[in-house]
Amino acid sequence: GHVIQSVDVKSIYEVPIKYNEEKLDKKILSIFGLKEKNKANLKIWKDIIFKINTKRKKLSIAIVGKYTGLGDSYLSVTKALMHSAISADRKLNIIWIEAGMLEDATLAEDPSSHSDAWAKLHSVDGILVPGGFGERGFEGKILTAKYARENKVPFLGICLGMQAAVIEYARNVLGNKSAHSTEMVPECADPAVIFMPEGSTTHMGGTMRLGARRTFFQTQDCKAAKLYNSPPFIDERHRHRYEVNPDMVDKLEAAGCVFVGKDETNRRMEILELESHPFFLATQYHPEYKSRPGRPSPPFMGLILAASGQLDRYITTEAIEMRINAPGGFIQSPLKALKRLNNTM
Repeated sequence: GHVIQSVDVKSIYEVPIKYNEEKLDKKILSIFGLKEKNKANLKIWKDIIFKINTKRKKLSIAIVGKYTGLGDSYLSVTKALMHSAISADRKLNIIWIEAGMLEDATLAEDPSSHSDAWAKLHSVDGILVPGGFGERGFEGKILTAKYARENKVPFLGICLGMQAAVIEYARNVLGNKSAHSTEMVPECADPAVIFMPEGSTTHMGGTMRLGARRTFFQTQDCKAAKLYNSPPFIDERHRHRYEVNPDMVDKLEAAGCVFVGKDETNRRMEILELESHPFFLATQYHPEYKSRPGRPSPPFMGLILAASGQLDRYITTEAIEMRINAPGGFIQSPLKALKRLNNTM
């Protein structure tokens, strides 16, 4: 009597509901001789399915990467965007752009692909530059950061995406035209990004800074801290070897490229924000690794909210307090507090 159907469903988020209908949870408990203490609470999954099946406003986000033909390469990033879009009541439309197609070299070799890529970038509501390794397409990522900065387009850079944003700022705002990363140009005369090994014998990965590390907010008066509900610090997951050159930080910050999150030594830059931009955020860590349905990653939530014109209300003191004090915190519904706030005004 323990046959369970595995029926096809439109969305992976329907799977827990279908298995519950088949009484899979009760059967597993009975096999182990355990009593059912609480009835299964599947409200979060039902809410998600309802939102997926309900007509929502469309929102287009560009992912500018190296392997855009391979969606699975960025699966955790696309899922993190989806978790935030569902919570923000938006229908997500991902526009894939191969970073190399934006570069001047492509303009000379394949002008139509170059113009198509730029037309896509100009069409979107928000831009995400994900992590990665290696030189291919890196100049295209730098050009993407420049476009988002100059045109006030909501932008999220992750890991290599943050490094591209820093190099772009060093080149075009500070005027250090030779600024680069020693990952791509080892003999770079003016490195904005350098090799910074972990130097820990207790962590796996050799020279790589890998796994959960703590980031301390340098100010609470920044969008990043407010998206995380204003804690003094956060723990996020890392996977990289190169970082922002600490010797360039003072110049960058004086010019408006502010590192609102740093590690405990103040030598490792973790979160970047541009002061004069509606939403330009970049993280050295990988926030997508901790995103979950019903509990979207705060930087991704920020990008989606900024791209859909909902960010300002979300990061008011009242909305943050409502999220902190809501039953289950903001795990259950990031926008619940925002909606309650709208209803009270």
